[in-house]
Amino acid sequence: MTSFSTPKPLSHPASDSFSLSATDRFRHAARRFLSSPGPYLGLTGIVSLLLFWYLTTELFALPRFSKLPGPVAVWTEFTSRNPTYGTSLFSPEYYKHILWSSWRVAQAFFWATILGVPLGLLMGWQRKIRDYVFPVVELLRPIPVLAWVPLAILMIPGREAPIIFLAFLAAFFATTLNTFLGVESIDESYFRAARCLGSKPRDVFLRVVFPGSMPYIFTGMQIGVGVAWFSLVAAEMVSGEHGLGFLIWDSYVLSQYPVVVIAMVTLGVVGYLYSAIIRLVGRMLMRWTVRTGG
Repeated sequence: MTSFSTPKPLSHPASDSFSLSATDRFRHAARRFLSSPGPYLGLTGIVSLLLFWYLTTELFALPRFSKLPGPVAVWTEFTSRNPTYGTSLFSPEYYKHILWSSWRVAQAFFWATILGVPLGLLMGWQRKIRDYVFPVVELLRPIPVLAWVPLAILMIPGREAPIIFLAFLAAFFATTLNTFLGVESIDESYFRAARCLGSKPRDVFLRVVFPGSMPYIFTGMQIGVGVAWFSLVAAEMVSGEHGLGFLIWDSYVLSQYPVVVIAMVTLGVVGYLYSAIIRLVGRMLMRWTVRTGG
């Protein structure tokens, strides 16, 4: 006599994998991040820099480094509730300087992106626009930002607008040229294929030119926000009343050297966060460019 076993109920792993997919992805990304040598090499580099700084300034006090504040002195000042020079992790003025500089860079970067990306796209797409604009851009781009300071003060009234303009100027050129190079890097076969399929110029621009140049656009945005910080610090040293650049120059004049280093390190951290945000947005919008490790 043939016996029939009771069939087992079908399992539906998809029902609970949906709720666990985000967690699984996070665990996989964290495991892959920790298993790669990158984080440990980066940590080793930072420790080596701090060790070199400590040896040259505090332990051996080498002639060229004897006047510089060491990491212990800077850390003591930075974490003090009653700082000697009035600037530390617990002083409100420290955060005011960060907010002033961040707000200025945000405005400069916004206008550099709004104006630079479309101009770079048009320069790469339309030869007539490139012939008109590119020589002007290449003529003005090599001029240092500090050379623009007198003209910026004369042309633009007020104290804030010239500073933002100087930061915008450097970011604008970087964003425009990288966008232009992005359009130039697109293979001509894509344009020929689009024209053969009957695409209108607007469709070619929206579906070929813009998506194809997006990696270069975000690279230009990262470079642009970096040079915006460089230009901003120089402008704040000259005509600012607040901000990290003003803090660096004012502390130098008053011989408050630990504060100079605190402001410099803060610039590096805040600038890195700006670039990291741009990279994150770029990866979210361009998932086809993200490498998937095995």
